[in-house]
Amino acid sequence: MNKDKRIEIFSRLRENNPEPTTELNFNDSFELLIAVILSAQATDKGVNKATEKLFAAANTPEAIYALGEDGLKAYIKTIGLYNSKGKNIIKTCKMLIELHNSQVPDDRKALEALPGVGRKTANVVLNTAFGHPTMAVDTHIFRVSNRTKIAPGKDVVEVEKRLLRLVPKEFMLNAHHWLILHGRYICTARKPKCGACLIEDLCEFNKKTDQ
Repeated sequence: MNKDKRIEIFSRLRENNPEPTTELNFNDSFELLIAVILSAQATDKGVNKATEKLFAAANTPEAIYALGEDGLKAYIKTIGLYNSKGKNIIKTCKMLIELHNSQVPDDRKALEALPGVGRKTANVVLNTAFGHPTMAVDTHIFRVSNRTKIAPGKDVVEVEKRLLRLVPKEFMLNAHHWLILHGRYICTARKPKCGACLIEDLCEFNKKTDQ
């Protein structure tokens, strides 16, 4: 995979979807943070269904903290791992109130210090809420990067570092969303829809399908 191919790939993705964003519903950085914490091993659709009711009742660190663990869990019990996620969210709200004036920090180290926030979650928040040119590598991005050969790597950190180095700068801000959406709807895990792929001729996957 050379530079010219990568430029063409991202040019086509941009032309097809000029302003991509997350499929999680949110109104501010705090709602995004909570939604992303909840989205681990869960679908965006499932998270949106839960947060629609949660955020209508409580959408600030103080309001969610006031719910307590049991009160919060009543809203998120349809989501996988809701017990541990509920505990982490209550602890995170407490830290935001006490350490950050109830604001979501625009800083990787501070974000990763919050319970339930790992590197991927921090990258999503930094990119989507604050416009940082970061790369949150999930299973979709990991698969697409390796399958197409845009930025192959043996683990998510290696793929993240290669993407940050290899994706042309003009595309970096939105590349994370393009790759996730491509993996979610076209370059799917079991049966990639190569026949419907707008970058099929540029992709270096050697087992393409007619689907």
